[in-house]
Order: sequence, then C-alpha cells, then structure tokens
Amino acid sequence: MKILISNDDGIDSPGIAALTKELKKIGDVTVIAPRTEQSAVGHAITMKFPLRITEYYKNGDFFGYAIDGTPADCIKIGIRNILKEKPDIVISGINCGSNTAINIIYSGTVSAAREAAIMDVPAIAVSVTSHEPNHYEYAAKFSADLTKLVVQHKLTTGTLLNVNVPDLPDEQIKGVLLTQQGKSKWDDIYEERLDPYGKKYYWLTGNLMQVDNNLITDQHAVRENYVSVTPIHFDLTDYETYDKMKHWHLENMHKQKS
Repeated sequence: MKILISNDDGIDSPGIAALTKELKKIGDVTVIAPRTEQSAVGHAITMKFPLRITEYYKNGDFFGYAIDGTPADCIKIGIRNILKEKPDIVISGINCGSNTAINIIYSGTVSAAREAAIMDVPAIAVSVTSHEPNHYEYAAKFSADLTKLVVQHKLTTGTLLNVNVPDLPDEQIKGVLLTQQGKSKWDDIYEERLDPYGKKYYWLTGNLMQVDNNLITDQHAVRENYVSVTPIHFDLTDYETYDKMKHWHLENMHKQKS
C-alpha cells in the first residue's frame, strides 16, 4: 500500500512524526508537507509565487519533502511531480486541535485531504482535540486501522473522512461514532492591542458557540470523549434549496429581445 502523508502544522510537527511512524508499519510511506505551519489557510493554493521542494531530514535520516506552500499545494505537487504513481490513500495530520463543525471550512488539514479527494484519491484527515496534545499514539494507531478499512471497503469518489480524536489515553475514550458535521461555530473577535510603539494592531480571538448537543454530530461526540468519523465531500450544493428554487422560475428573469 502506497501512502502519502501531509498536514498543515508543518513537516517538523510531532503529529506528523507520530502518524508516519505508525503508518510505516502498514505501507510504503511518503511525507510531503508544508515547510512551515499553515493552520487555517483553508483550501488555498499558490499561484503567483514559485514553489520549491526541499528534502527534509530528521536526525540525519531522510524524512520527506518540505514544500514552501499550502497543504493543498503539497498534495497537488506531490501527486503530479514528486510521486511516480498515484498513492493508494492520503492521510493528513495529525493536527493539533479539533477540526469539527464549521471549522472544517478553514482547516488546512482537511483541505489537504479534500484536494486528494478532488484528485480521485481516497483520503483521511485526522485531528486531536488539544492544541498541546499529550496522546498522539492512540490517534496514530486509529489512523492506521482506519486506513486499512478504507482500502478494504473503498470510499465514494470525491468523499473523504474527517476524523477527530479526543486527547486522552485509549482507556478513557468511550468508543468510535459515525457522525455528521455539526453547526457549532466561532464568534470571532478582533481584539485591539498596542505594539511597543503605541500603534494599534488586531489579534483574532473569540469564543466557540456550542449549538450541537447530539452524539450524531462531530463536535458533541468529541466533547463526550468519542472518536468522531465524518464522511464529507467537496460538493457544496444545497440540494434542498436547489429543489425549492426550481419554483422561482429564474429562467424568466432574462427576456430575450425580439
């Protein structure tokens, strides 16, 4: 099994190291990740600056390829230019901090996996719920087990799995739930501050608005110490509204002149 690993925390993050160590037990792993942290860049791709590929070493051993671009860049250039053939699966992570509910939109971790799905490669995005995790081991092992399941059962083309793992020892995790994307979101605040010269600047902060209270949602599942596995895709069409709008007769808005 040929596995491509990426992330948005950067190639030197402990999460990608833990994931790589575990996945090497089940397949042929290639790491292609951003040179620096790219959290919350979403699905951005680089268009007006050159991308450079650098071989990255850890403790004198080759670890992977560092790209001075975004997570989506890493998948694009990895599959098109670095790898000799398409991987069987792409795993993005392990991210520091959960990627649930509306946060999925902003996540570079999820976007790396989504880019793989766009390129018709099965993909999984993996996050732990703490920004300073203590328990990468369980998330890494779970990722390896889920990878084998995905390869065995396949995914619908264009679909990826978004996985969130509580930052807990495995004996404290209640179980694994198949979930839906929740609706909780951040109430963003740009806090005004002063630099040492007395000039204003703004720092993004805010509070999470918790509206999910059912275990069928990713946000509530991880709050209750379950692993959340959510299938998502890049088709953003609201089909319910699409059907309702058929009665608007939009075609009548433009009248052809005779």
